[in-house]
Amino acid sequence: MVVSTADFKASLPGAAPAPDLDAPLAALWWAAKGRWDEAHRIIQDEDSADAAWVHAHLHRVEGDLGNAGYWYRQAGRPVAQDSLEAEWERIAADLIGSGRA
Repeated sequence: MVVSTADFKASLPGAAPAPDLDAPLAALWWAAKGRWDEAHRIIQDEDSADAAWVHAHLHRVEGDLGNAGYWYRQAGRPVAQDSLEAEWERIAADLIGSGRA
């Protein structure tokens, strides 16, 4: 998975994401740094489809498939593995390409 690769983690400079980074991307930044508690804190009160999808993925990676399924349904996005991988690649590319990481 793109976000968990060493190259991706190394591409995230600094001790915190840029302050103007959208909550879903900021949560991914913290998750890539291994700070799952911070990723969940940032995303928990967001109500966009992107936020729900990121929330679902955090639960999926942590092995909490019940909550992951709930959040995938809230996001209204497919849960097929190939769809997940394509979505992660899109989100990671947005994060790296934004210059705000």
